[in-house]
Amino acid sequence: MAQEATVTWLTQDAYDRLAAELEHLSTTGRTEIAKRIEAAREEGDLKENGGYHAAKDEQGKQEARIRQLTELLKHAEVGDAPQSSGVVEPGTVITAIIAGDEETFLIGSREIAGDSDLDVFSAQSPLGAAILGLKVGDKVAYTAPNGREIPVEITAVETWAGQ
Repeated sequence: MAQEATVTWLTQDAYDRLAAELEHLSTTGRTEIAKRIEAAREEGDLKENGGYHAAKDEQGKQEARIRQLTELLKHAEVGDAPQSSGVVEPGTVITAIIAGDEETFLIGSREIAGDSDLDVFSAQSPLGAAILGLKVGDKVAYTAPNGREIPVEITAVETWAGQ
């Protein structure tokens, strides 16, 4: 059964930043890691060669990031943040009382937030799925991964202004 691709909303800035990262990793990054692996390989016995194994591990992580970015950018919906109409949707900043504590966070992809300190929850996360479509004043409870029921009250929905 084929997995359906998830469309991710990104700002133009986030898309450009991620495309530049993908370009760097796919070109310069691959060349640099190949040189490090070759240099470590020339040091001798690969079984006890920490530099070789570290470089190979880094290469694996880099290739995984390349695959992740390629898939994300292929299915990205690029545009301005949706103007908040008071309804929770991807690309909006939410203020909510969660289990008694007020929290402010962005609904969407972690890649949108860039260097922002704002927490990000995906629309597919238990919290994100529970609050999508809600309005200010709405209350809901969702089941956390640990099985606890967590109450949530939406107190504000705002337009994401970027970093």
